[in-house]
Amino acid sequence: MNAPSVFKTPAGEQAVMALYDAILEKWPVPCETMMIPTRHGETFVVASGDASAPPMILLHGAGSCSAVWVGEVAEYSRHFRVYAVDLLGEAGRSAPNRPSWSSPAYAEWLNDVLDALKIDTAILVGLSQGAWTILKFATWKPERAAKLVLMTPGGVIPDKMSFLARAVLSMLLGKRGTRNLVRSLFGDQSIPDGTEEALTTVTRHFKPRMGVLPLFSDDDLRRLTMPVFLIGGTKDVVRDLNKIAARLQPLLPDLTVTIIPGAGHALLNTTGHVMGFLGSGDTK
Repeated sequence: MNAPSVFKTPAGEQAVMALYDAILEKWPVPCETMMIPTRHGETFVVASGDASAPPMILLHGAGSCSAVWVGEVAEYSRHFRVYAVDLLGEAGRSAPNRPSWSSPAYAEWLNDVLDALKIDTAILVGLSQGAWTILKFATWKPERAAKLVLMTPGGVIPDKMSFLARAVLSMLLGKRGTRNLVRSLFGDQSIPDGTEEALTTVTRHFKPRMGVLPLFSDDDLRRLTMPVFLIGGTKDVVRDLNKIAARLQPLLPDLTVTIIPGAGHALLNTTGHVMGFLGSGDTK
């Protein structure tokens, strides 16, 4: 039986997909799109860069899709074969299936994605829920994760209750509440032209998943012996990056931390920081 739609109405889904298509038409580098099978549902992928370059997987956050990487993909594609992957059950083109976060499903799903793309090991980059998904996979199959880039990751510390309350209130205040919520995600960063309107449209039409991401145990996190880069902002309304760093530092032997003054949960202009960590693009 098919999973129910993650959008409030068919018209809302069409509006969000039209936005997605418009961004893909303006993708700054040549790309190809593909739909690949996994045991948990079909998965949409946008591939860019030299097919012989080291592989990089990009996973977006909740309530969005791979279009969020439009500002970063050109730089990453100079060094890597980049696969921007739509998470299951989110506002992209992958299956609407929403497996239990407490099950191994998301790790199995990403394992299937790598298998379908014929990738043994990859650099894994994730934002928020995408970073949680990377942690779920890398703590299960650490040998397949060359390096991790965790952008304001879920699953390390509890989310701020103040943001959860704000998100609920925004749903009651209609479009004005949605705009205020979107603006709060950027901290002191200037919001690029068109971004606020696009995110507001998605938020208005998308049915967010209820619940909180499970926290990883210390034993889980100690399995992350590969190089790990944690990046976030001081104005993140969802998670406290200093507390995330404090929990990870005694558990991860090869952790690098960058916390950007004034940056919010929706991080912008991070490619310089990430490429500084990754260096030449070697996955070893």
